[in-house]
Amino acid sequence: MAKKASLKDIAELVGVSTALVSYVLNDREREARVSPATARKIRKAAKQLNYQPNQLAKALKSGRSQAIGLIVADISNPFFGHLSRTIEDESEKAGYTVIFASSDENSLTSEKLIKTLINRQIDGFIIAPAEDSEKQLKFLKESNIPFVLIDRYFKSLESSYVVSNNYQATYNATKHLVNNGYKRIGYVRYRNELQHTEDRFNGYVQALKDSGFKQLTSLVCKVNYNDPDDFGTQFKKLVTSQNRADAVLFSTNTLSILGLKALLDLKITVPDDIAVFCFDESESYDLFYCTVSYVQQPMKEIGRKAVEILLAQLSGKNRPRLFKEVLDTKLVIGKSSQKTDKPN
Repeated sequence: MAKKASLKDIAELVGVSTALVSYVLNDREREARVSPATARKIRKAAKQLNYQPNQLAKALKSGRSQAIGLIVADISNPFFGHLSRTIEDESEKAGYTVIFASSDENSLTSEKLIKTLINRQIDGFIIAPAEDSEKQLKFLKESNIPFVLIDRYFKSLESSYVVSNNYQATYNATKHLVNNGYKRIGYVRYRNELQHTEDRFNGYVQALKDSGFKQLTSLVCKVNYNDPDDFGTQFKKLVTSQNRADAVLFSTNTLSILGLKALLDLKITVPDDIAVFCFDESESYDLFYCTVSYVQQPMKEIGRKAVEILLAQLSGKNRPRLFKEVLDTKLVIGKSSQKTDKPN
């Protein structure tokens, strides 16, 4: 393995002191009164030798690593993939590097990731928290480590967060189905108590009540996270039983994809046999034979706001203040939720 270039190697190549090299590579040449010509030679030599600064040592010296830890719930979910890209782009503009990690909706994994990133001297976190991870976030608060929550939050914890208006979004989607003549509207959700999960479900329930419908337990399909077999069993009951749903609202895009595939396998036609409305968009919808109706979340705005809030905390300004952002969503209407002339 080739020897890693050091400040001394650069100094010897240029014929200056290591202190002078350090000043230039830390953008402090004016402070040391280094001539522009010498500074150019030093930077050229550093590039020639492929010099890589010791970020840990730099962080220890300055108290800043210029790195942000981003922990998402499931990196395989397109929603978090797009959101991560925006966060990375916005952070880079401010001179920060983003270190990505995925908890896979597991609190133990989340705890390990937080500890690992703290040991790497990251300056702050942006987190889509897993269920039962409140204690980890309380630890960050007690340790004065800045963080912003995205996508979901905990009512029991005072923190900054950026989320969509989950309650209103599912309320509007449910009312759309009601207004299109559907009377037995099923709902597919994960079996957890995360705030965004509950907010979406409550929006669905309230929309049914306001429309004069009873919320029937038989029309609510609760499934385990990352368990296709459980989904298949529960969902089949919802769409094939004697008192089956005539419309279904999926509460996440991962559930939407599983549901659309299951409907194809069961040879149930959308929207002739059943209407479909999804929460979140997905490129996979383009492959479906029918245009899909979905709730569109403002992913870019969520990412921008999260970075903006974290940078405000890192600057030392407004640190005691909490920023609670709830952003509007949009209904994108396709043929999947439009009633046809075919009788149900």
